[in-house]
Amino acid sequence: MHSYSRCWVHLIWGTLDREKSLNKAAAKRLFRYLHEYAESKGVYMKINYVNADHVHALVDLPTALSIEELMQLLKGSSSHWINSHDIVTGKFGWGRGYGAFSVSESNVSRVTRYIADQEEHHRVRTVRRGTERVY
Repeated sequence: MHSYSRCWVHLIWGTLDREKSLNKAAAKRLFRYLHEYAESKGVYMKINYVNADHVHALVDLPTALSIEELMQLLKGSSSHWINSHDIVTGKFGWGRGYGAFSVSESNVSRVTRYIADQEEHHRVRTVRRGTERVY
């Protein structure tokens, strides 16, 4: 018997104490590592974005893994890789927990765009309108 599933999950996890420890060079290397590692474990990672203090990823969860198992793999292997390759100064660690949100097939492209636009999403802009500030 063969199993088939399409179970999209938007994953979010942060650095320990939400420290902004991942500079652009570190983020670029981690981005590649996460894709390659996921592929090596049979997980299709459609997209990921590494911010200075957190990561977003959209994956198709395979039938053989629970969300908890997948997060242990991604967080555990990536923190080990970061530390063993001196990607950041000092000891690196991910914070406890994560967010995992199911995504319907019809919203995959929207969530993909949201993840791709993380840099713009997190850019701080202040616009003055009269006496109120809009952020």
